Formats: sequence, structure tokens, C-alpha cells
Amino acid sequence: MPLVGKAFSLMLTRLRIRNFKRFDDVEIELGKAVVLIGPNNSGKTTALQSLALWDIGLRRWNEKRKGKPSPEKKSGVPLNRRDLVSIPVPDAKLLWRNLHVREGERVKKNGKESSKTQNVRVEIIVDGVTHDRAWSCGLEFDYFNEESFYCRPSRTGGIPGRMPVPDEMENVRIAFLPPMSGLSDREFVKQPGEIGVLIGQGQTAQVLRNLCFQLYSSGNGHWEELVRNIRDFFGVELLAPQFISERSEITMAYRDAYNNKLDLSSSGRGLQQTLLLLAHMYANPGAVLLLDEPDAHLEILRQRQTYKLLIQVGEQQGSQIIAASHSEVVLQEAVGRDVVIAFVGNPHRIDDRPQQILKSLADIGFDHYLQAEETGWVLYLENSTDLAILQSFSKTLNHEASQYLERPFVKYIETNLPQKARDHFYGLRAAKQDLVGIAIFDRLDRELQSTGALYEMMWKRREIENYFCSNEVLVAYAGHDLPDAPDDLFSRAEIKEREQAMRDSIDEIKDALIDLNKPEPWSPDIKVTDEFLDPLFNKFFKKRNLPLQLRKSEYHVLASLMPIENLDSEISEKLDAIVTVAKKARPRT
Repeated sequence: MPLVGKAFSLMLTRLRIRNFKRFDDVEIELGKAVVLIGPNNSGKTTALQSLALWDIGLRRWNEKRKGKPSPEKKSGVPLNRRDLVSIPVPDAKLLWRNLHVREGERVKKNGKESSKTQNVRVEIIVDGVTHDRAWSCGLEFDYFNEESFYCRPSRTGGIPGRMPVPDEMENVRIAFLPPMSGLSDREFVKQPGEIGVLIGQGQTAQVLRNLCFQLYSSGNGHWEELVRNIRDFFGVELLAPQFISERSEITMAYRDAYNNKLDLSSSGRGLQQTLLLLAHMYANPGAVLLLDEPDAHLEILRQRQTYKLLIQVGEQQGSQIIAASHSEVVLQEAVGRDVVIAFVGNPHRIDDRPQQILKSLADIGFDHYLQAEETGWVLYLENSTDLAILQSFSKTLNHEASQYLERPFVKYIETNLPQKARDHFYGLRAAKQDLVGIAIFDRLDRELQSTGALYEMMWKRREIENYFCSNEVLVAYAGHDLPDAPDDLFSRAEIKEREQAMRDSIDEIKDALIDLNKPEPWSPDIKVTDEFLDPLFNKFFKKRNLPLQLRKSEYHVLASLMPIENLDSEISEKLDAIVTVAKKARPRT
């Protein structure tokens, strides 16, 4: 049976960070369960680390100065960078934004000017609730040297002197967990302090069996709950960890669906990641759990399932969960129930929009909204082949569009219906009102509508592939992957053989098109992929006794072989339009 849920005796409600790592001055709202979502290197892990820094500062302060008045002028309690097991840095200065630890100013005294320097302080202020009592606790940190710095209560808040450290701070427990790092084949017994250090350093591979052994030995029912969850998730039965005193080693095994007994190191990374998460949560009841990428190593269905389980176990344990992720699945699951903070520009909530907008974004995908915020513009194409061809054309032309096409927010509509692009665009624009976009379609027999926000265009030829389909390009493809060695008689003979096979294939498909009363291959009116290129390459590789090696998804290779002087001017027009729209974008910065 599941464990009965516990009341949340402690919950952090707000986090303010100043001058820490990448952050200047940001404020983050927190809740019972929080997901920090955003692209790589956007600050999600930094936010978790700020809480870890606040936690170690708070503990050191309580150890040294609990019950004593907060000094106004003294330097506070010392911290060594090695104390920061969750924030490994080789130099304490790396904790400061832009490595800026001191700043100077010119002052006048007795008519003379002189320079004066003062410390730039990292400040972390946390608000929370303990047993229905609200509190606020701020700490500031002063740099001393590359090895150490000082911590003391913050002077922020408009109150005389320093902020007091509330009595409730004695009950604050913060536990940081990075992703599973891979399981070692042997694991020796470790003390609780060493386990915490190794977890903070990301060496989770060395402590998983220890965490499980602690749960098993506790006898509080958590081990049985863990075994049940792993069985339900993965269909395997965890066996009790064994302590081998002669070697100070902990071993652990499981039985698979075929009743084979296997060492834990034989299990998949997804099982190990889930086991680590659950063992860590059960080992830290009532704590604030900082989970960095809990979805790591998990496939899509497991990401959703695991996130739901984490929230459920967190409620059972009376634990607050603050998780950093860039999983689209976790985002979609969290928005409907938990606090979601987008790390695009300044961190901000995205789950508190009006219900109508939330419903629209739920249909579109909150991950698309995040991309819209990040880029400020969206490109609509039929499929990924179109993007690869545009990238190839822009590279050949050395066009400015290359930089915008390198990592665009692109929505593939998989059809040539403009309404599908419009529905998606205006659904997003309801949430981001300055969003702009461009949609490029294959040739249509109807007029397009272009507003100031969504610019719609179509190709004059039947489809984009028509712009590189030429006899010259196809013959060039026949030998494009052979080394350029004109003195090598073998290579020259093979090139000649391939080119002839291509010419023969072209002629045969052309004749077949004539028989079917279809346009010729070079016509702007032919549907060139289905009616010419696909059968052409089937025939070409068949003549060479090879399996098909070029499909529609790879036709951008042909675009790259098109000589620059033969590129239609319409291609530049389309690329120019992309640049124009992209430059109107207002990404959140």
C-alpha cells in the first residue's frame, strides 16, 4: 500500500538571487512542486546551486553565531570553496557574476580625490513558510580570496541592522541530487558525510548501493515501497542489498522477468536513474529536494511516468521538489498542476496565464511557447527537408539568412495548408503578443494572406526541389562522393561509369514521363520529388546493384551541388524575407 501523505511542515515560497554566477538580480516564485524549464546553459542549475549555497551558509552561520547578535561590521563566518560540495569550483571568484568581486569609485575628501573599493556581494534571500508561519532569511557573501569567502545575514529589507535568522531555519533541510553518472561495478561502505560529498560532486555512481542499504537497514517501510515502485515501473524485483564485512563492500542484485538473478550493474541507465531518485527522496523525508535533470536517461513515456511518481512520493514524504529540466514531456505534465518557471530571459512563471491561453498552449505545446519566447519569431515549412535545402542555398549564396536558419524555431506543418500554420501562429501569439513569423509553402492555386505578424509566401515552381533539379546537378551527384584524383585512372573510370548510369536513368524516366503525358523533369509544373527524383534514384542505384542510398529526406545534398550562377533569383527573395522577419523578432532577453 502507498504511504500516507504527510503535511508540508516547510516550504520555500520565493527565491531572490543577486550577483551569483550568471544572475544579476532575479526573483523566482516557488511552490510545493516547481519545474525550472529552459534550454541548456540558461541558468536552471545555477538557481538550484544558489539554494545549495544559501543552505551551507545558513548552517555555518547557525554553527558559529546562533543566539549571538548579528555583527554590523565584522566579516561574518568563513566558508571554504571546498565546503560547497554541490557547487564545485576551482576558484571562489567563479561564484560571482562576471568574476566581479570588487568595485571602485572616486571620492573627494578635504578637496582631494581618491579611489575607494568595496566588495560586490552575492546575496540570496529565501522566503518560506514553516508550520503556517511565514519567514524571510537573506544571506550575503563577501569574497576574500580564491579559496574562501565570508557569509553573514543580509542587510536587505529596509529594517535597521541585519535581517535576523529566524528560529525556523533550524528545520530547513536542502538535498541536492545531480543525474545518475553510471554505476560502478563495486561499491564500498561510505559514511553519511562522504555520501553527501560524492552526490554533490556528481559521483552518484559510487553511492547508489549505499543509499539503498541505508533504506533497507532503517526498517521504516521505505525499502518495501521502493521495491514496489521499481517492480511496477520496470517489471524487475530488487533484492535486498548485502553488506560483505570482509571487504567493506555492498552488493546488490535484482531478478528480471525471466527470474534471472543479475547484478545491479547489469541494469539499464533508466532503471538506475529512477532508483537513485527514489532512494534519495526516501532518504530525505521532509526536505527541500533539488533535482537536476531527473528525466536524464529516461525515454519519453518513462519521463512522464517518473515525474508523476516523484510528485506522488514528494507528497507522501512531505518534501518540496524543485526540479531543473529541459524535457518537453515534463513541461507539459507540470504546467497543469505545478509551478513552472521558464528560464528564457529573466526567469518567470508560465503556468499562471489566463485559462483560455493555457488551453490554447496546451493544444499547441508549451515547449513551442518557450521557443517562441527564446527566438521571437517562427518559421513554417512543410518538413525538415525544406529547412535543410534552405540552409544549403543560403550557404551557397553566403547569404545573411544562414545565421537565422542555423537554429531557428521552425514548425513543420507536414501539409501545404496555410490554415494549419495560421492556427498555430495565432495560438502562440495570444501568449506572446509581439511574435512574428513567416510561412513558405509549395505553389498553391489560391491567394495567400499576409498580415504584419505572419508573412505568407509560396514558391512559383511546384515545390522547392524544382529549384535544384537539373541535368547538371544530377550528373554531378553521380560522382560527388569519390575523391578528386584526376591522375587515378580507376577513379576516373568509375566516375565515367557512374555518370553514364545517371544519364541513362534520366533518359529512361524522361521517356516514361512522356508516355504518361506528364511534364518533363525540368518543368516548373512537375511534382518533381514524387514523379521524377524518387523513381530516378531507384533506377540509378538499381543499375549499380546497390540498395537505394538517397531519399527525399536527403535531397538537400543535391541542393548543395547547384552552381551559384544557376540559382534562381527567387531563392534570394525568400531568404531576404526570412531575414526581414527574423530581424523584427523581439526575443525575451
